[in-house]
Amino acid sequence: MGIQTPKTTLNSRQIESSPSLVKFYRMILDCPAPQRADRSAGGLIPTRAFRYCEPMTTASAYGWYIFPPMDFSVLWDGNDLYWRYADATNWYPLTAAQYPDFSSSFDESCPDTLKGYAPPFISSAPEPGVLKIWSGFIAKTQPDWSLLVRRPVNLPGSQLYEYYEGIIETDRWFGPLFTNVRLTKTDIPVSFKREMPLIQVQPLHRSTYSESILRSFDFTETVDDFTADDWDNYYNTIVAPGTPQSRERGLYAKQSRRARKSS
Repeated sequence: MGIQTPKTTLNSRQIESSPSLVKFYRMILDCPAPQRADRSAGGLIPTRAFRYCEPMTTASAYGWYIFPPMDFSVLWDGNDLYWRYADATNWYPLTAAQYPDFSSSFDESCPDTLKGYAPPFISSAPEPGVLKIWSGFIAKTQPDWSLLVRRPVNLPGSQLYEYYEGIIETDRWFGPLFTNVRLTKTDIPVSFKREMPLIQVQPLHRSTYSESILRSFDFTETVDDFTADDWDNYYNTIVAPGTPQSRERGLYAKQSRRARKSS
């Protein structure tokens, strides 16, 4: 089923000799390879935004897409969770379930001390309607770098569930790369498709979310407190480029791209 790749030995020390910021380790062979996130969000953002809205396209392209290894569906009746994979006709009660045939293939490849420790593919949480979905990957980052695991940016989302976003310190955690979702509707099947990203993962340096950084910020209470430099910056941003009718279209995008090229 799906993409097949040679089996590899998982070694968390391999990252030390790799120049890449992040390395993804595929454990479930059916998983599509990670992909660089797309500035156009798979062609789903408006054409005008793609051409001129640099904040939107930059956010869309920040990180990597991770796809589910197969099509599957889940169902919540308000009390219990059920699931089924694409070819199944029956719903199965969900506590914790292995990806089909993965447990045996894991035991064939892993050291004897790890046999029986294959991570579950999908499991229910104690909270009502909440489930954990494993991507089929492990990720390892360079020291002091983490991964923000979140819903795919600017892709249309389902109204039937919502994501819990999380930051995983993947320089220290060599374990399953997973996400948590909360179902918001009962008695309606919720489908996850292999061709659509399950999550988007984005690199964060640990210093950017440290308490010392986040505790400290500046605050200007009113425009009466703006300095001359502040007003000059406002003028250069809003007034100098011209009126909305006369200013060059996509000016911010051009300036941002030019700045990136020169940096």
